[in-house]
Amino acid sequence: MNKIYPSAAAALADIVADGQTLAVGGFGLCGIPEALILALRDSGKKNLTVISNNAGVDGFGLGMLLNTRQIKRMISSYVGENKEFERQYLAGELELEFTPQGTLAEKLRAGGAGIPAFFTKTGYGTIVAEGKETREFDGEHYVMERSLRADISLVKAWKADKSGNLVFRKTSRNFNPMVATAGKITVVEAEHIVETGELDPDNIHTPGIFVQRLVHNPHPEKRIEQRTVRKV
Repeated sequence: MNKIYPSAAAALADIVADGQTLAVGGFGLCGIPEALILALRDSGKKNLTVISNNAGVDGFGLGMLLNTRQIKRMISSYVGENKEFERQYLAGELELEFTPQGTLAEKLRAGGAGIPAFFTKTGYGTIVAEGKETREFDGEHYVMERSLRADISLVKAWKADKSGNLVFRKTSRNFNPMVATAGKITVVEAEHIVETGELDPDNIHTPGIFVQRLVHNPHPEKRIEQRTVRKV
């Protein structure tokens, strides 16, 4: 089975649709699937629900989809770097489900593992728990959280083989492994694509069984979210 597509646009062309739920890897601007996000913007699909730790920044990453009003609802843990996000949310133009960061990671991991729900202490007694089932175990209170699955997952990897086995590099691993397993269809852009068998099996982070499509993006921009330099 050939999983490699000639471009990000080609990889998404026959699978994206209005009203879908997409999970997108990355943390801030680190490890985001830049080419796939751009192709999603250019697809023009609307009313999207996007699961991602954050919404990029103004004009880059998922921020581009906010500018074009393609996102209807965000499921996120941090959105403070995006003024357009703030404006749309406060104006009632964008739905938002705030989720604690660790809970968001576990919701995606559980979805990929086929676990429908789990209990966590995080958020008990706060607005995060409103409308959710709570339960007491051994004298401690917990909130039940439903897992997350996506119609399509968009993932950034450092290296992939042609079978879709993935290796992430340093902090760009972040949410990408959980996002990869949570998608019904997972599309990955990788900086390097090698022959099947070239990757050390002990160093593979995500098995190829979770990956349906691959795109080669050898020169991503890797924009720095907040550049800080030391005064000389």
